[in-house]
Amino acid sequence: MEALKQYIKPGRVYRRSDLEFHSTAIDRQLGELTKAGVLKRLRQGLYYAPKESKFGSVPPEDKELVEGFLKDRNFLLLSPNAYNSLGLGTTQLYNSTWVYNHKRRGEFKLNGMNFQFKMKSSFPKNLNVEYLVVDMLNNLHELAEDPTSIVTAFQRKIQSYNASTLINMAQLYGSGETKKMIRSAMRKIRKAND
Repeated sequence: MEALKQYIKPGRVYRRSDLEFHSTAIDRQLGELTKAGVLKRLRQGLYYAPKESKFGSVPPEDKELVEGFLKDRNFLLLSPNAYNSLGLGTTQLYNSTWVYNHKRRGEFKLNGMNFQFKMKSSFPKNLNVEYLVVDMLNNLHELAEDPTSIVTAFQRKIQSYNASTLINMAQLYGSGETKKMIRSAMRKIRKAND
C-alpha cells in the first residue's frame, strides 16, 4: 500500500486503470486506501485523492473530475446558468453542468453533482460571450423560459456583441436555425443603418 501511495497526489482524480500498474493487488489496495481516507471512491473505478484545507477536505474541481471520468482533456464545461449573465431574460437556475465532448452521452452523477454529457462534433476550447449566445440559441428548446421572448431580447441586444466574433461562432458552432436567426437579426441592423 505504501508503494502505491507514492503515486497518489492530493487533488487528483484517478481511474483504477491509472493505478493498477503500480500495484500487485490493486482492488485490495484501493479498498485499504479508501478505508484509510487516502482515496475517496467517486463511482466504480473512479477515485479522488482528497486535498486538505484549513476547512477540511476539498472536493475535486469539475474539470479534474470530468477529465478523470472521460480519460480525455478534450471537452468543454458549460452550465446553462451562464446564460443568465447575457441579460436576455433567462433567470432559471439549473442543477446540472453540461459537458460537450466527443466520447460520452448521458447523465452521470459524479461526486454528488449532476453532469449531462453531450456529444458534439466541435466546440471551442474556451467560452466567450458570443459563443454563449450561439449556444443558448442552439438550446432554446431545453430552457425553461419562453423561446420567443429570448429571441426578441437577443434581437434588441445584438449590437452589443462583437459582430465578427458572433458570425464566426455561429458559422462554427451554430445550428441551421441559430444561423438563420443571427443572419436575420444582422440584416435588420444593416437595413436600419442604411
